[in-house]
Amino acid sequence: MNSPSYEATANRLFMQGRSFNAWQDKPVPDALLEHLYLLTSMGPTSANCCPARIVFVTSQSEKQRLLPALDEGNRSKTMGAPVTAVIGYDMAFAEQMPILFPHAPDARNWFSDENVARTTAFRNGSMQGGYFILAARTLGLDCGPMSGFDAAAVNALYFAGTSVETNFLCNLGYGDPASLFPRSPRLPFATACRVV
Repeated sequence: MNSPSYEATANRLFMQGRSFNAWQDKPVPDALLEHLYLLTSMGPTSANCCPARIVFVTSQSEKQRLLPALDEGNRSKTMGAPVTAVIGYDMAFAEQMPILFPHAPDARNWFSDENVARTTAFRNGSMQGGYFILAARTLGLDCGPMSGFDAAAVNALYFAGTSVETNFLCNLGYGDPASLFPRSPRLPFATACRVV
């Protein structure tokens, strides 16, 4: 576990990975976003349900449309980011189960109860959101995940007429390291964990 490649990977993904609020003026190509989604999609989900749905907001005109839905503190950092990803989860993910879990023909029916479907979609969509951040860092991108927005307004902008709901937003690009402040503390193992 102490090989140079392990150390470099752990540092990039966790120890040195930060949430950025300011961005370099450097574009993120669409091909990189496609690769980012591919890596994200490879993370495990319950019965391979893959409920995450992502809208990559890249144009300034779309950023202007998104701006009123954001809390004041999230507006300037979003306008400065090359990409803002709207990470959603599809409540109708089970419709894709014949493709995603073909060896179990009845898998779609496992999620026919609305509460089960909602819990599954939110939990697994959130896990995919975590994979998304780690995949972005793996590809050399920096992230700025955000709450602090009007979910109904974002849903109306990007998921109107669908079964997708917004989970969180994540700015993407190449962060400006000069804007970082010292990392906030984390809870120690003894406070956050138990071994039983």
